[in-house]
Amino acid sequence: MQAHQLRPPRGAKRPRKRLGRGDASGHGSYSGRGIKGQKARAGKPVPRWFAGGQTRLVKGLPKMRGFVNPFRVQYQVVNVGQLNRFPAHTEVTPELLRQQRLLRDERRPLKVLGEGELGVPLTVRAHRFSQSARQKIEAAGGRALPLEASQGDDGH
Repeated sequence: MQAHQLRPPRGAKRPRKRLGRGDASGHGSYSGRGIKGQKARAGKPVPRWFAGGQTRLVKGLPKMRGFVNPFRVQYQVVNVGQLNRFPAHTEVTPELLRQQRLLRDERRPLKVLGEGELGVPLTVRAHRFSQSARQKIEAAGGRALPLEASQGDDGH
């Protein structure tokens, strides 16, 4: 088969309905629009949301309020209890946590939270620490060190 032999299937192409060409055509006088009424008139069709003069549905629905802060820093969270998998005196960095599949997105800053208990002394480097996380890391004999404020952290 070649391009010039392609044909649409039988019945796929229908002739155009020729309106207003006399009563004998079957589409004369009112041209398929019926007699009078809004839809019989010239001009644009009635919009889908129009409810006949009643307050339309979209106006009656509640509107979204508030806003989304574009400057919000969204941290990736790791709990202190999850750090027990590392051997003692390991330096825990975001890269190491990514290798262990504890972090997903390398662009978002890391925050360590204090849920769980830490039984080994570790040096933990993160962008932020909760107070309880810092206390638990130091109580286990480790250190909580800040990372440089890059990777989307704005210093607040």
